[in-house]
This record gives sequence, C-alpha cells and structure tokens, in this order.
Amino acid sequence: MYEMSIKGLFSKLFGGQRGASTQEVRKPPPEWIVIGLGNPGAKYATTRHNVGYMASDFLFEQLNTSASPLDYLKPVKGQPFTEARVQLGAHPLAIIRSTTYMNESGEAVKAASEYYGVAPEKIIVLHDELDIAHGRVRVKLGGNENGHNGLKSTTAELGTRDYVRVRMGIGRPAKGQTVINHVLSPIASGPETDALITETVRAVELLVTVGLQKAQHEIHTKK
Repeated sequence: MYEMSIKGLFSKLFGGQRGASTQEVRKPPPEWIVIGLGNPGAKYATTRHNVGYMASDFLFEQLNTSASPLDYLKPVKGQPFTEARVQLGAHPLAIIRSTTYMNESGEAVKAASEYYGVAPEKIIVLHDELDIAHGRVRVKLGGNENGHNGLKSTTAELGTRDYVRVRMGIGRPAKGQTVINHVLSPIASGPETDALITETVRAVELLVTVGLQKAQHEIHTKK
C-alpha cells in the first residue's frame, strides 16, 4: 500500500494554484515512456476522461524524492509534449504529457518515441476505459482501441498497436446519459477512485520491474 493518500492528489486537483517547481536534474536516457491521456485545462482536470493525468501525477509523487508540487512537467524545446524524468529502481522513465487535446495524443507519443529512442513496446499509455468497472484496472499489449480517440490517434501515429495500455475502469454511463457526458463529468472521490489511481501506479511499477506477463497476473488476479 502507498503511504501517500490519494486525498492529497484530489485536494490539489480541486484546489487552487500550485507553486513553482524547482529545476530538475537531468536524468539518464529513459528506458520507458509513460503517458497519461487526457485534456489540458482546469475545466477537464477532475473528469473521468482525465484519470490518466491523475495516475501519472501520482506516479511522479511516488517516485520523486524531492517535495516538488504537481506542476512538475517541463517543456521540451520543439516537441509537442512536456516531461518529467524519474527513476524507478534501476530503470529511468520519462513521464510525458501531450500539449494537445485527447484526440491528438498520438502526436506527442510518436514525437516522444523518436526523441528518446524508445520503441512502442516500451511505451505505457494510461487511459480511461468504459468497458471496465469503476476502480478496476487491466493491462494489455496491443489490441483494438474500443472507440477511444486518444488510442486511435496513438495507434495511427505510431503505425502499430503494439504498445502497452493500462486500462483504467470508469464504467459505463448511467441510463439516459451519453458517453460524452459521462467521460467529461467529474469523477467522484472515494474508495473506487483511490483504488483506480493506486492500482494504475502499481501496474506501471510491475510492468517496468517484472514485465508484462507477471504484471498482468498480479493485477488481474487481485480480489
């Protein structure tokens, strides 16, 4: 279990402005890229569609040894993404975020893959998933996009489906609610959302340290 409460993350998301971050020391070239999909801007910050952002924020907080606030992402000159460089044990990671909206996420993923020299199978995409119950997490390599525009863009730009997805369950809309209203509505704080964020971070850590098959076994067999 993580010592840091998810409540801290949500208080920052729902709260006011965050302070300026400190200059980050340059890290070794990353072995892995982690990108949480979402839309930029305060109006989207707490929506279901942005759970990938929330998980990547929490991943950074778990791996960062300094007290930097959540506005940790730094611009990369000439690139359509921002970055944070962190270390997971012996494995250097780049946590990135697209500077475009969800539907153009693939531009950032492709650019980062080329910029860092990281192959698609070492790219981990964190995204909301309608077909999984709220609070549950699943991991896979490849497969179809299930209508998710951020994944469609990523697949189109990379030219392959063979990248890793951490599928973050947000459940289906309630009767009478449209999909777009569901994904762009605020996600409720509570045990299910806490589990969603912490299990996603755990999935990333397992993928990097023990590989896909063991990560799937650990995540998918959890009661």
